[in-house]
Amino acid sequence: MRHPSSLKQEFLKKWILGLQRCGFSSKKSTSIMERKKAIKLSADLAMASTRNGTACWSRALIANASRDHESKILAEQILGPESQSLKKASSTMPPVICSRRIRSKKILKRSCSSQVRRVRKIALPQKVLSANSVAKRLVQKRTNILKSLVPGGEYMDDISLIEETLDYIAYLRAQVDVMRFVASATEVVNRNSD
Repeated sequence: MRHPSSLKQEFLKKWILGLQRCGFSSKKSTSIMERKKAIKLSADLAMASTRNGTACWSRALIANASRDHESKILAEQILGPESQSLKKASSTMPPVICSRRIRSKKILKRSCSSQVRRVRKIALPQKVLSANSVAKRLVQKRTNILKSLVPGGEYMDDISLIEETLDYIAYLRAQVDVMRFVASATEVVNRNSD
């Protein structure tokens, strides 16, 4: 793992470059939602390209950004010349399922499982579950939640998921630190200009 300050510097450089490629340096009128989408996408892609597409989560972020046509164009603008090499790396990822479909599956699963629970309570006599089975269920539940949080996590085994999660957290921390620094610097500049 590289030193956090060099990671933050590279992320900031790529993020600013991505924002400039989006057209934020010009005085072009864009809506707040368009700006929000471009800022989030450029931050995610800057983070993924800082990782050089070598981690599963970074390839998944790039693959997700290239799904719909509008985001694909924006992603190509943000990534610039390195977009082709990073897209080739991300093409090895299995397709990431649309989040709407995942949400609807979760809702369906919850509604079905609540009906099953009611049936089980009526049909089965009360049994004391062993601590081992409770722990296994708890670990499985938390693993599934973690898989939904880490980009590309749905396709990882448990060991890879933990490694990728630790790496992803380090990069998210760097992203948050850089964004906080930029926000505080902007505040200082705005205060001094008033």
